[in-house]
Amino acid sequence: MRYAVVIEKAEGNFSAYVPDLPGCVATGDSVAQAEQAIREAIELHLSGMREDGTPIPPPSSQVDYVEVAA
Repeated sequence: MRYAVVIEKAEGNFSAYVPDLPGCVATGDSVAQAEQAIREAIELHLSGMREDGTPIPPPSSQVDYVEVAA
């Protein structure tokens, strides 16, 4: 499965979340660390959902960039 991930600059680090998996979040000191942490968080989150018998939502969010004049 391929889930959309949002990584944002926070005050002293980077935070990441998955729109299709509420509650699945992670942080890191760099974008690369946040990306690795959210990858691990997704695996853990899905594993927990399977153990609980909770249906796993299919990926549905889409991301894109929009250019605007400055």
